[in-house]
Amino acid sequence: MPSLSVFGAQWGDEGKGKLIDLLARDAEYVVRYQGGANAGHTVVVGGEKYILHLVPSGILHPGKVNVVGNGVAVDPLKLLEEIDGLRARGVAVSGANLRLSASAHVIFEHHKLLDQLAERWRGEGRIGTTGRGIGPAYADKAARIGLRVCDLLEPGHCRTRLKAALAEKNALIQKVHGERAIDLEGQLDRYTSLAERLRPFVGDTGAEVRAAFRAKKRILFEGAQGAMLDLDAGTYPFVTSSNTGASGIPAGAQVPPRMVERVIGIAKAYCTRVGEGPFPSELKNATGDRIREQGHEYGSTTGRPRRCGWFDVVAARFALELSGADGLIVTNLDVLSGFPELQAAVEYELDGRRFSTWPAHLAHFDRVQARYTTFPGWSQDITGVRRFEDLPREARAYVEWLEREVSVPIVMLSVGPERDQVIPRGFQPL
Repeated sequence: MPSLSVFGAQWGDEGKGKLIDLLARDAEYVVRYQGGANAGHTVVVGGEKYILHLVPSGILHPGKVNVVGNGVAVDPLKLLEEIDGLRARGVAVSGANLRLSASAHVIFEHHKLLDQLAERWRGEGRIGTTGRGIGPAYADKAARIGLRVCDLLEPGHCRTRLKAALAEKNALIQKVHGERAIDLEGQLDRYTSLAERLRPFVGDTGAEVRAAFRAKKRILFEGAQGAMLDLDAGTYPFVTSSNTGASGIPAGAQVPPRMVERVIGIAKAYCTRVGEGPFPSELKNATGDRIREQGHEYGSTTGRPRRCGWFDVVAARFALELSGADGLIVTNLDVLSGFPELQAAVEYELDGRRFSTWPAHLAHFDRVQARYTTFPGWSQDITGVRRFEDLPREARAYVEWLEREVSVPIVMLSVGPERDQVIPRGFQPL
């Protein structure tokens, strides 16, 4: 099949970067369709770690076309910083292998400032954003006052649009937050100069991807955040500002829905979450701390320690169903080695009511309690295992149970950070 979508089936940080890098070997186009520089994909190649924020993970494979679609909120400073960093490490990046949608919305300094000020203003009601300006940029997009990459490329037009935007934003910055106004001329000088560096990468990426599909090129769609952070279906308001699963691809890449032919979810063998928001299976104890340390669970973008807990069947099943997943890849199975027993959340309980399916009708999840099933653990190091039948019996039993519970075949396991530390289970590449 010429197209494959890969998305996170939890609250993000599921190991998408490594798997997208692995799958990109068989792709010809790798397309990012949502999110911004608040996401971080970590890829380890030959012992070297690469952290990618805006550039698709296929960039580490020569000969691939990497597309930043119109649904991505682009911080030009961060994008160019990332390009420069890759080039400094010997990775080829040019307008031939990195394409940027002219329709992608731009994150400016006022977006980042307002993001940080709003979090401070909310106090205990804060959402836990990264302060990278993602939410305010998407809000301006919906309010039709945002600027796109194509606007940056025309200085006169950029001046008109940015002046109008800053008239409103500076009033908010000064009169509500008591901060200094952002200077229009300084912003114009900075961003129009960046635009010239971006120009070689910019094009009508939707048309390019559609043409590639017609030519039967192999296309990999890359999600940035987890499905449970989806703006519409996630744990609102503790979500990101875009549609993160396969449903976000048609709008975020400007392609028809029929182009999304096969969908694969990615989930850890346990669960993590960064920032604020409900997390029913969270472990606020020594076991959670141990998972964090064994899994090196610290944000690749922010460095924040991730909240850790057991696998949540209820949330994962919902995420997979929502995106119409054909299969699931389970990562970080090796992190669970050494635990005498494992658990998995199979139901939620609230005020005496039990929920075995995702209770989307609830206004909030703060008081939801997870109910668990317990499994025997294993002590063996499994990072060198490459065949499912060579895993410890307890690990095989845990994976097979997960497969039955989520009602989707587990097509691959990851047992370490390197590209080759995977166990195929019937996965069909592009």
